[in-house]
Amino acid sequence: MKKLIFSSALLFFCALGYGQILDPVKWSYAAKKVSKDEAVLFLKADIDAGWHLYSQHVDEGGPVKTTFAFAPSGQYELVGKTAEPQPIKKYEEVFGMEVAYFEKQAVFQQRIKLKAGQTVVKGTVEYMVCDDQQCLPPDERTFAITVK
Repeated sequence: MKKLIFSSALLFFCALGYGQILDPVKWSYAAKKVSKDEAVLFLKADIDAGWHLYSQHVDEGGPVKTTFAFAPSGQYELVGKTAEPQPIKKYEEVFGMEVAYFEKQAVFQQRIKLKAGQTVVKGTVEYMVCDDQQCLPPDERTFAITVK
C-alpha cells in the first residue's frame, strides 16, 4: 500500500513538472550614440519558432499590437515614432482580417535627443504572441537602457 501511495504521489509531481510557462519572446536592449546629442535605442525581440509577434500597426479588432511607452525624463526627448522592420502581412481567419506580424526576430528602433551626456531610458513594452494553435494573453515588460 505504501508503494502505491508513493508511486501515485511521485507520478503526480512528475506530471506537474511537465507544465511550463510559455515565454516565446526574449527581449534585449541596447543604445548607440550617433552624435554628441543624439542616440538610437534598439529593442530586440527574439521570437521562438512557430510564434508571431504583432506589429505596432494593427487595426482595431485584431490582436493586441506591440506598444512601447517611454517614461518622461528631463534628460532626453523622443525623436519621431518607434521604427520597426518590414512585417509579414497575412489574412488570419481567427481575427477575420489581415494582420502584420514578425517571426524569428524583430528589432525596433527609437531615436532620442540627449539633454545630458549620459542617461537611462526607462519604459515598457506591451505585446501579444500567437502560434497556429493559441494566443497568449498580452504581456508587459519593463526595460531600462543605459545611454553613455
